[in-house]
Amino acid sequence: MESVRIGIVSISDRASSGLYEDKGLPALQEWLQRALRNPITFESRLIPDDQAGISAALIELVDAGCSLVLTTGGTGPALRDVTPEATLAVAHKEMPGFGEQMRQISLRFVPTAILSRQVAVIRNQSLIINLPGQPKSIAETLEGLKNADGTQTVQGIFAAVPYCIDLIGGPYLETDDAVCKAFRPKTAIRTR
Repeated sequence: MESVRIGIVSISDRASSGLYEDKGLPALQEWLQRALRNPITFESRLIPDDQAGISAALIELVDAGCSLVLTTGGTGPALRDVTPEATLAVAHKEMPGFGEQMRQISLRFVPTAILSRQVAVIRNQSLIINLPGQPKSIAETLEGLKNADGTQTVQGIFAAVPYCIDLIGGPYLETDDAVCKAFRPKTAIRTR
């Protein structure tokens, strides 16, 4: 099984200055450790809402070999929310379906989901995705929604992440189907 390097970035003025405990990085790391069977090396950053600083951190993580970079925070309409702009500034390709699906999932819970501006992009051989700021919302958008009996009612965005990473030349990500079943065309599934 291939090892994978994943960048996780929590973007918050208050958490980065120590005014409150960051919950984004632990939430991302915990979910990814449950969802992926690959050995993971995490590169984590806790940074303020500063567009140039966010862009620099994303470039640094991509250059460090992270095939996946997940950010949390800074995607709303507030003046200091500049994560989407910083992400688009380093993009080689936009992947709008990720943001569209995250908003669809969040709309099932709050009407203010339409205020969310998450984007996803490809830079070189890395997929960068802006996630919501709340740990519960992070899990919902990655994993999707399930009925009480465990059947999937709404696909989470992570189901498409492994195949996307295949297509851009990254490592073969294997998921724990109980958490999030990756979708790949039959021709793209590797057997051992």
